[in-house]
Amino acid sequence: MAILVQPRFHYLTHTSPNPTYRPPTRPHRSSVAVASMPSKRARMESSAGRDTGAAVLWFKHDLRLDDHPGLAAASSCRTVVPLYVFDRRILSRFSDETLEVLLLALEDLRKSLKDQGSDLVIRLGTAEHVLQELVKEVKATKIFAEEEVEYDLRRMLDVVGKTLSTMSIPEGNPRFVLWNAPLYDIKNLKDLPAFYDEFEKLKFTAISPLLPPKLPNLKVELTWGSVPTLEDLKKFMNDCLGKSKDHWTSIKGISAESLFRSNKFVASRNQIQGLALSKTGDSNQSNSYNRSRNKRNESVFVTQRGNVVGGGTTVVLNALAAYLRYLEGTVRDDWQEVHEKLRIAESREGASFGTLFGPALRLGIISRRRAHYEAIKYEKERNGGFLSPFGYSAATVAAVADTVCSMEWYWLMASKSQFVDKGRYAIRIWRWKGFLIQYTVAGHEGPAILLVHGFGAFLEHFRDNINRIAEGGNRVWAITLLGFGRSEKPNVVYTEVMWAELLKDFIIEVVGEPVHLVGNSMGGYFVAIVAGLWPAVAKSIVLINSAGNVVPQYSSVPLSKERQTSAAAWLGARLLLFYLRLSIKNLMTNLYPTQVERADDWVINEMVRASHDPGVVVVLESIFTFNLSIPLNYLLEGFENRVLVIQGRKDPLYNSQTILALLREHCKGVTIRELDAGHCPHDEQPEAVNSIIQEWVVTVGARVLSGGRT
Repeated sequence: MAILVQPRFHYLTHTSPNPTYRPPTRPHRSSVAVASMPSKRARMESSAGRDTGAAVLWFKHDLRLDDHPGLAAASSCRTVVPLYVFDRRILSRFSDETLEVLLLALEDLRKSLKDQGSDLVIRLGTAEHVLQELVKEVKATKIFAEEEVEYDLRRMLDVVGKTLSTMSIPEGNPRFVLWNAPLYDIKNLKDLPAFYDEFEKLKFTAISPLLPPKLPNLKVELTWGSVPTLEDLKKFMNDCLGKSKDHWTSIKGISAESLFRSNKFVASRNQIQGLALSKTGDSNQSNSYNRSRNKRNESVFVTQRGNVVGGGTTVVLNALAAYLRYLEGTVRDDWQEVHEKLRIAESREGASFGTLFGPALRLGIISRRRAHYEAIKYEKERNGGFLSPFGYSAATVAAVADTVCSMEWYWLMASKSQFVDKGRYAIRIWRWKGFLIQYTVAGHEGPAILLVHGFGAFLEHFRDNINRIAEGGNRVWAITLLGFGRSEKPNVVYTEVMWAELLKDFIIEVVGEPVHLVGNSMGGYFVAIVAGLWPAVAKSIVLINSAGNVVPQYSSVPLSKERQTSAAAWLGARLLLFYLRLSIKNLMTNLYPTQVERADDWVINEMVRASHDPGVVVVLESIFTFNLSIPLNYLLEGFENRVLVIQGRKDPLYNSQTILALLREHCKGVTIRELDAGHCPHDEQPEAVNSIIQEWVVTVGARVLSGGRT
């Protein structure tokens, strides 16, 4: 049956063995959102009546044959050419350990395809160039690829689509078909409730995973390419970056932990020492990859560090079976190893699943719905075929189900923000360590400024700052930190240093140049840590009623160790959440003493909404383990005449006069501007704060041009 309409992009979702095309009204619309559009649907050809054209199946984060809607749809074509492209835009988001898992997964994927009479084309380069050449070679009429929510990857898909649209082959213009594998069959993202508990009440039935389809035998002569070694892959990525990026990339590799251990992170010479340490570590990882490959038949933990599950789909599913059955015990060596790693990775209740299986899920070695299906199937086995309404009978089942459902919720919200909602700002998605982070950007030229919100807030807390500061001739980025707003809230241990490392990576990966760091409350302390640990990424620091202490005499910087969740923190977080939901309006009103009306329903409702997101209790637990012992005066050393403090005198949380007196005495060259405002001057008196920041950026820029003279 022919497709009814043929735009440049096609979308399909898959909820049954017969996938359906859903033609969009414009490029990059969510396939989930498109599902309810009033249009006729054309069923794809079944295997009994194959499409006469050839198709390219472009693997990205879907390295499996199991539960693969794109593969099921492509299998109706006469010829299916599987492809994986080592594109730097995709690879740069992966840690070294994830790259190791990727390479092993590709080896297994190729073997699985060969068992079906097919193979996997391996190429290094840009996706648009590789696809253009391959489409010409095999005369493909369709290219199947998974839909993305990340901004940079969506742009990459757009470039690929535009490149393909310019091609003309005898068989007709190639068509780009985007697919996804949602956990639930949601017909329209517009109908997605804002509150997670309201979403749960709808009781969507999880979609069952698909079995691998039968692929047509691949009878084409191609140069297949080989899976590179980790060392060769990293060399390829470094070559793509070019020499100008060497220093910037090396800074990204300097962890906070290594700097704390050496107690050297203020002077620039220590940055260089840190670079050497980082490069040494990279070399060891590259050299160990062959050892990792040899471990494959002995363990599912195949990377050098041995902290995550890797291999192909069958191996990961075996490890998942062992994980789920932790309570049963086992005599199998491979399952005992999984149980041992589970105990080590359980930094807090349920965190071990994301730690051990996170890379496999993010690379698509198994799908979210396959993991959910296996967990629920095991739960039913434990309960005579039934599910209890009172929770799961095993903590491991709960860990899998909760993690997967949480990931699905944030993926749905990210999709909605990209394709449906049109709010005050154009929301973009960045993935950090596998987690979805929201941000926005305004302005096209001028100095780069990064706005960082405080605890419990989100990027829209700068609602009247972002565009106004940009209009003053700046480029302004605002980010919603991990654990807040509509960014993902994974089950991890949150620390102030973790948030600082996130900001450092955001500056390097997204902004791409040093920035003027602006932070409110805890966000101010986070940006101070960024500047103190990695001074090369900061042009100046603007602290708006910042958290943190000034310690007149200090002798050393304490090592920040991983913090475990205590019973007191567990209970305290739940009591605090209950209190905040009841008292948020009064609390916010107190923070805006001079303009109470600015603590409006919109801000309050969004904070209440975020408090219902999965994982929010874990974030609140971090309040009880915060370590503010690194003094602000220590972090700000080396930034003389490049620190601006904007302080609301009527801050109900801190004694502003005491803080300002300490800053004047112990922070050399600090500039202080006081306002008749509370804890959030940027939102309470945005016009005044915008003017101060714009003037400050110009002043710092002029000072740099004059060689530091005041």
